Amino acid sequence: MFIDYAEIEVCAGKGGNGAVAFRREKYVPKGGPAGGNGGSGGSVVIKAYHNLSTLLDFRYKKIYTAEDGDPGGSSLKDGKNGKDILIKVPVGAIIKDAETKKVVADLGEDGKEIIVAKGGKGGKGNSNFATPTNQAPRFAEDGKPGEQRKLILELKLIADVGLVGFPNAGKSTLISKISAAKPKIADYPFTTLEPNLGIVRYKNFESFTVADIPGIIEGAHEGKGLGLKFLRHIERTKILLFLIDITSENYQAEYNVLLNELKSHSKKLAEKTKIVSLSKADLIEESEIKKIRRKKIKNADSPLFVFSAVSGYGLQELVDYLWKAINIKRD
Repeated sequence: MFIDYAEIEVCAGKGGNGAVAFRREKYVPKGGPAGGNGGSGGSVVIKAYHNLSTLLDFRYKKIYTAEDGDPGGSSLKDGKNGKDILIKVPVGAIIKDAETKKVVADLGEDGKEIIVAKGGKGGKGNSNFATPTNQAPRFAEDGKPGEQRKLILELKLIADVGLVGFPNAGKSTLISKISAAKPKIADYPFTTLEPNLGIVRYKNFESFTVADIPGIIEGAHEGKGLGLKFLRHIERTKILLFLIDITSENYQAEYNVLLNELKSHSKKLAEKTKIVSLSKADLIEESEIKKIRRKKIKNADSPLFVFSAVSGYGLQELVDYLWKAINIKRD
């Protein structure tokens, strides 16, 4: 199950208390202070791992607590530090503070990590408080509490190409033909209920990734349909591939609606390279396709591509163009 949102609570460990102790040695009846310091509490660390793909585990476990530090001992023995707790998340996870909604970290690289809650410092033992006027202090410092906070975890897929289109535009069929992804495909809207990520193998052992999200409808940025929930999954993509059903009455109007929804969600999203294509070419006569290919779409960054994922018509031409566009972005 693909889960891309979770709320958790993290609690760092408390520092151990400092000790009140005195030297007890033979022939030294009144030894000096010898209380050790408390150990520091463990911290909470979140780290990105490439072999994870969902936030599902956080549905079942909501609270993560690091170990407390041990108290100080006698004979100037310091307490043991508490162990950190490591929370593993997929690459692409965004960490937000639940109260302020501010981004704490963007874990967009494998192995990237952040301390989200620091352990409390251990208290000082009475040996630290001896002075010429108070050579036998009978007090020590308590350990400090560890940080506690509530966090929001959001997952954004990392892909080279993001597919954008209305429901039933053929996005799932396309990704199933050019990659090994196997999304659910049916002839009705909102067949895709969660994002799909496909790896496209390209010639000489090269590859690129494509993300398919549920179809966008007009008003998606206001919460209509399923688009708003999943638009963040194409925020990281380098290129946006718009799919419009070739049987549509007005290609430009459909493209304008899709583009407006992206702009309303994120200006940066609408500034990405935009490639426009017409899907389901197998539904149109060859003579009609030649006329359609001469059309131009305003505010697009590419020629108008026509293809059929079912018959394969124009598919390699589209994949070749995507590869070139991706490598321009990489350079």
